[in-house]
Formats: sequence, structure tokens, C-alpha cells
Amino acid sequence: MSTPARPESVADPGDGGAVAGSARRQDTRLDSYVDRYAARTHGMKASAVRALFAVANRPEVVSLAGGMPNIADLPLNVVGDAMREMILDVGPQAMQYGSGQGEPELREQICEVMSLEGIAAHPDDVTVTVGSQQALDLLTRIFCDPGDVVLAEAPSYVGALNTFGAYQSRVVHVGMDDHGLDPAALREACASLQRHGARAKFLYTIPNFQNPAGLSQPVQRRRELIEVAREFDLLIIEDNPYGLLNLAGDPLPAMRSMDAERVIYLGSFSKTFAPGFRAGWVLAPHAVREKLVLAQEAATLCPPVFSQFAVSKYLSSHDWRGQIESFKSMYAARRDAMLAGLSEHMPAGTTWTRPDGGFFVWLTLPEGLDSQAMLPRAVSNRVAYVPGTAFYADGLGSRNMRLSYCYPTPERIIEGTKRLGEVLGRELELHETFGLHDQPRAVERSQAPRPDQR
Repeated sequence: MSTPARPESVADPGDGGAVAGSARRQDTRLDSYVDRYAARTHGMKASAVRALFAVANRPEVVSLAGGMPNIADLPLNVVGDAMREMILDVGPQAMQYGSGQGEPELREQICEVMSLEGIAAHPDDVTVTVGSQQALDLLTRIFCDPGDVVLAEAPSYVGALNTFGAYQSRVVHVGMDDHGLDPAALREACASLQRHGARAKFLYTIPNFQNPAGLSQPVQRRRELIEVAREFDLLIIEDNPYGLLNLAGDPLPAMRSMDAERVIYLGSFSKTFAPGFRAGWVLAPHAVREKLVLAQEAATLCPPVFSQFAVSKYLSSHDWRGQIESFKSMYAARRDAMLAGLSEHMPAGTTWTRPDGGFFVWLTLPEGLDSQAMLPRAVSNRVAYVPGTAFYADGLGSRNMRLSYCYPTPERIIEGTKRLGEVLGRELELHETFGLHDQPRAVERSQAPRPDQR
């Protein structure tokens, strides 16, 4: 967009117009609108890491960075037939404005989907959103004022951290162990806030195959976390995009199934169908649902009606449960390739999680290595990952990285781990020679790839 032209200076009648042109100042800033932006936008900036991801999207680079679902197993002919039937049946309605809460039939089907995780819900309490990312945005909008505290896992989903930052919330990270969010750490975080006369607006958690760590909370752990939340009257936002992708068996009971008034549940069809439809939802208590619908209408008028009818038709005409099983088989092969490649190619001192589902492995580097500092050298070696600092609001995570196994083929994943192992080996040699980065350090948050980058 071109910069608006500045008005010509108006000459003072007494100076003969001599300063008419010379009085103008040349604005040399790259962004001449900077003084007009709201304060909440000051943290919205692209980093050098984001530019590297553009390079990493080239075909010769094995990208273990992105989180794009792999829809190769989705039968596009079946989807195409369903869309054709939908247009013939309800085309004019699908291309009109709709309800700010979402189409009734889809909300009923969403309740059926959630029943697989033990949730008994009524369609009146479901609000359809533009993906679960918008659901998170709407919830932060209605609950958080600038400076309010939000509790989130350490590490946490980068999209959530960006949303909390956009609304100027203060993120307090809560530690995890091998079984996900630690109830003792949550109790201490709540008690610490209480001692300082503060309280968190809500806890944000991904209980199933957490992004980025890949960890899952056992059923008893979920109950313990809910007990802590009751103790401190804490609201829980349960974000569950990966729950149906349990590679070890049936889905675990959702936290929402254990406490309907304290837990607000976020769901999405991006991982179990296709992300291009941008269809997600919120299941919330009735009073919260009313606020969500008003916020939705202010933001978008209504979620995309065409997408809602398309998803609804898919659910009613296709074996979507069988399709999820097909996705699980595909992701299991990729997960196994990732774990095998890491076991073969990582140097001593490297550790990683072993997820039972979802998309991600969380890797911890040997002491002295810095994932953000070495990313340019990794991309030069034709492999990419996301530095751990992207998943902390406080700049920690320099010894960590997120590796994604959802998109590349198993063969490419193994090749990617081989290339990554080569980079780590060279970094360790440099560290032994020069003693670089002896202590973990807090740095400015790095960024993750764009949604459309693999």
C-alpha cells in the first residue's frame, strides 16, 4: 500500500511563500503509521526466524517445523461429491448470512463428536467459530483486560501466546512433568498470585498430545488439576484439537466431562477433517455462550455458513470415524519414523518426548547448545524446526525445539533427523572448542512458521 501523500505546506502571507516547500519534513521511518497503532500492536512484528521458515519451505529442505495436517488420505472424490450434493440441496442458504452462534444441524453433530470423549452437551451451548483459534481470541476478548494474568503450560502453544499478548495479558507459565501439567506447580502458581493480591482469569491447557511437548495428562491427573482449580475458583480453557488422534487407543475423557461449569472446551475439525474449512467451536456454560455469540457477531457477523454446511454434509454422508482411524494409521507411521530417526541420529545428551498421538515431539538439546542460534545453520543443512523460545512468553526454551512429524513422509522424516543430527554434532564440536552458550538464557521470543508453511 502506498503512503498517503502529505499536504503541501501553507505559506505564511508575510514570508513571501519562501518556506512553502522547505518546511516539509521527510519521514524516513520504514513504517510511517507507527504513531497511529494501538499499544497492543507493539509486540506484533516479524522476526528473522520467520524469514528462515520461508526458505525452509523449499522442496530440498526437510521441514520438521510446521503443523499442517496431512490430508493425503482424505478421499477428495467423496468430499467433492458431498460438496456437490450440499450445493444442490441448500446452495442459496449456504451462501447467505447465518446465525452468529452457528448452524443448528452442525451444532448437533458437534455434540455427537464430543460424546466420543465423554462429553454430554446440548447444541444450545455450542458456538461455532472460525477454527478454534478464533474461539481462543473471543474468549480472551471477553475475559481479559490489559494486565490480567493468564496461566499457561510451560511450554505452551504459540498461537495462544500470541493471542494473549495481543490483548496485553500477562502469561504466567506453569511447569509440566512427564504426565503434562503438574498439579503441584499449578497450586503454587495460584497461591503465589493470591499472596500478591492477584488471581488468574483462567488456565489455558492442551491435555491431549500437547503442542509443542506432545505430552498427555492421564485421567487421574485431569481430576487433580480440576480439584486445584476448584480450590482457587479458577476457570479452565481446555483446547483439544488432537484428542481424537490417540494412536494408543480410544480417546481419553475430556476435562469438560468432569466439570461442566468450570471447563470451557475448544474443538476443531482442522485435524480430523481439513483445516481449509476453518471450522471450530466452543462449548461453554450458557452465560458465557451468550457473551461469545455477541463477540462473534461483532467480529465476523457469523462464522462462514458455506463451510458449516460443507462440514455438516461431510459428517452426515461420510464415515468420519473411519476416516479418523485412517489418519491415525498414517500419523503412527510418521511418529514411529521420527522416534526411530532420533534414536539413530541424535548425539549423547539429547532427550525427547515420545508422544502417543498428535503431531509433535519436544526435543531437549545437550547442555551448551542454543536452538535459536543454530537454526540458520540447520536450514543451511536443509532441515528446519521451531526453536523452543517460540513457546514461552518469557524467552526461555533456548535448549529446546519442536519437531513435527505430521506432514513429511516417513523417509523424509528419517532423512531430516539425520541432517539435524549432523548439525548438532558440529554445534557440539564448536561448544567443546569455544565454550559457547554455557548457560541457558532468556531471549526474545522467536516465531513459528505461518499456518501455510510446512
